[in-house]
Amino acid sequence: MSRTILLTGFGLFPGAPFNPTETVVRKLARERRPALAGVTIVPHIFRTSYAAVDRELPLLLRKYKPDAVLMFGLAQRAPYLRIETLARNAVARMADADRKAPMARTIAKGKADTLTMRTLARPLLAEARAARVPAALSRDAGRYLCNYLCWRATEAALKTGGPHVAVFIHVPLVRRKPVPSGRTKNRRVTMPDLMRAGRGFLRSVATAAGR
Repeated sequence: MSRTILLTGFGLFPGAPFNPTETVVRKLARERRPALAGVTIVPHIFRTSYAAVDRELPLLLRKYKPDAVLMFGLAQRAPYLRIETLARNAVARMADADRKAPMARTIAKGKADTLTMRTLARPLLAEARAARVPAALSRDAGRYLCNYLCWRATEAALKTGGPHVAVFIHVPLVRRKPVPSGRTKNRRVTMPDLMRAGRGFLRSVATAAGR
């Protein structure tokens, strides 16, 4: 069965001179495995701005009509992967990469405080554990661009003809080099960790997209 997955990450933003999600997305988009047979992966890196999400996400959804959306974002202070389960109708007055801050405190005026994401919480958590990468389910995607994209993607997934699945993974600021063998105390997540977990996430999303 033919399936299409929109795979997204973010670029740099104020306070984050390195965003590992761009690397993760570009590498995962090149994956060629039996579990991904018949799967078209559409990679996209959003500029970390509200205007970019509002402009580009609807265009991507209309053009490619993805069966699933797998999104990655950076949570610099998180020590592990966070699998988001709720999008919050809230926005912080923080400047984005365009040096613009939203004036409103909510994403959608008059709408519910939260939207339950059409995600794969337990299967994704199991994939992370199988990859030996620390992860947890999260009910708080923040109030910045990651949460904003969660909300917009979930809105789309709840509409008739929208993606069947909308998954958002917050990743920590990773080490750029592997940890030397035997050094496990205060171990931080590495890029190879992200890639192992990311492959599992991609497989699970591809399976769900075909149902």
